Amino acid sequence: MEQSERLGGSEAEAFAALGDWTRLLLVVRLAEAGRGEELCSIEELSGHVRQQGVRLTRQAVTKHLHTLERGRLVRSERHGRERLYELDPEGIVAMRAYLERVSAHWERALGRLKEFVEDRG
Repeated sequence: MEQSERLGGSEAEAFAALGDWTRLLLVVRLAEAGRGEELCSIEELSGHVRQQGVRLTRQAVTKHLHTLERGRLVRSERHGRERLYELDPEGIVAMRAYLERVSAHWERALGRLKEFVEDRG
């Protein structure tokens, strides 16, 4: 894989963030909310996590959201005294682009392997 195709810092943080079940639940909820172009409060997200059987404090959910923000998967904005969250489309696009580059790399590699096997067979 070429240097430009290797995993960058932000993509690595994004994939690492998704490795946690609670953060994955948060991303799924934010994706559902995003279809209706709504933002989610920490209370709503905490409630969603609890409905899925995960018992976390609001502070713990906030820490998970900060991890997702560092990975560029989630962004937040202040509305009065409240902070509202949504998926970060730029981060999602960056992850998708990385996965497409990796996929293209493996397709080329498998094509070379197929060619090699066919030439020997």
